[in-house]
Amino acid sequence: MPIWNMTNAKHLLSRALFGYSRSNLTTALSTSLNNFVDNFLLANVAEPPPPGDWINMKPDPNADNGTRRNDMIHWWFRMMFNEGTSMREKMVLFWHNHYVSEYDAVNYPQLMYWQNKLFRDNAFGNFRNLTKAVTIDPAMLIYLNGQVSTRNAPNENYARELMELFTIGIGNYTETDIKQAARALTGWQNNFDNGIKSVFNANRFDNTNKTFMGQTGNFGYEQIIDIIFTKEETAKFLCRKLYHEFVCPKIDEDFVTQMANVLRSNNYNVKSVLAFLFKSDHFYKPEFIGSKIKSPVEIMVGALKAFDIATPDVSYMRDMSRPLQQLLFDPPNVKGWPGQRLWITTNTFPLRNQYTDAIVNNRRANGAATVSRLGMLSYARTFRSAENAPQFVQDVVDLMFLFPISKQKQESLLQTLLSGTIAANWSTFTPMAEQRIQQFFRILMRTPEYQLC
Repeated sequence: MPIWNMTNAKHLLSRALFGYSRSNLTTALSTSLNNFVDNFLLANVAEPPPPGDWINMKPDPNADNGTRRNDMIHWWFRMMFNEGTSMREKMVLFWHNHYVSEYDAVNYPQLMYWQNKLFRDNAFGNFRNLTKAVTIDPAMLIYLNGQVSTRNAPNENYARELMELFTIGIGNYTETDIKQAARALTGWQNNFDNGIKSVFNANRFDNTNKTFMGQTGNFGYEQIIDIIFTKEETAKFLCRKLYHEFVCPKIDEDFVTQMANVLRSNNYNVKSVLAFLFKSDHFYKPEFIGSKIKSPVEIMVGALKAFDIATPDVSYMRDMSRPLQQLLFDPPNVKGWPGQRLWITTNTFPLRNQYTDAIVNNRRANGAATVSRLGMLSYARTFRSAENAPQFVQDVVDLMFLFPISKQKQESLLQTLLSGTIAANWSTFTPMAEQRIQQFFRILMRTPEYQLC
């Protein structure tokens, strides 16, 4: 059983949540690791109210879909910010990046909302059942052309991605399997006359035998998916993606096999494998701590949580999302956001700094005030060490970084805070204290270490 201490708690929270606050850490360390994972991280939480009544309206190209799209993005950012100690929203984003649909291709916010709700309802649920539901999801039927697939002209797009990206992976199926699966997937199309849903049209279905992965029958989409889920590689495929997301981009195949065994023995229940992962010694190996680059969403939400800000500036977060290359509901392609090193480029790193500077300054780069108001003096004084500059720097570093930094870097941060004075003269009550504290946090959040989780 892993040691449950501050270091491991920060590691777990930084991976399972969109950053953490001091209260999140206090909650985590007030109980055992087992209890925290089972009854906090993986707990069922209340269904959130929708972003508007429009979610049930018949899709209309002439409606104000741009405003609705923005409202939906704002709505999801608020849920990420208010996630508490439940990792449900982190899993919703995981599934959004697994079963990818792009808003720019789907066009209707209603459809993206109901797909997002599907991921939320099944965040910790059954992988096989979720795959079946996604297959006939209205947004997915548009995105991967199931809507136009008929017995006379079966479209292979979804059949290919079902196997390549969603369930079993390249090398575990043939081109013939794709063609046969495409025939089995026919018959489904969208009909919005009685709500946002798809319907089965028997006249469009290929009602003949198909031979798929060595089995023959008059299969529909459910039987195709059931056959895929008899293969051991299907569990390994998902577990590699979970490992990549929550542990390390360099995959440990032996541990993935252990995860896959847990997943299969629990009938593809995702909660079981997440609990196994987060309670394992493997997850807390020192080499994994701070080994991943924060996504733009983790940077944006996590910075607000670290400063205990009460109200997120969701419109600014949305505005920054596209240039930071993670606009919610719009991954770049069917493979999703690749993440890791591609999150930081010569273009995006200055923009990350611009965002964190804005939090500290209470002002966007264009001079407009932010909704998120942070009083730097008040925040600094929430630390018991606020009047002891070296200890204050140490305490902030311990909170915001996942691993110790060099003495030289810590000394440099201290000198930034002191700004020419000496430690013995430091006080948050001197005239320039707030400006010094602001500069200290600006520099701290521009460090490479702050970009890691």
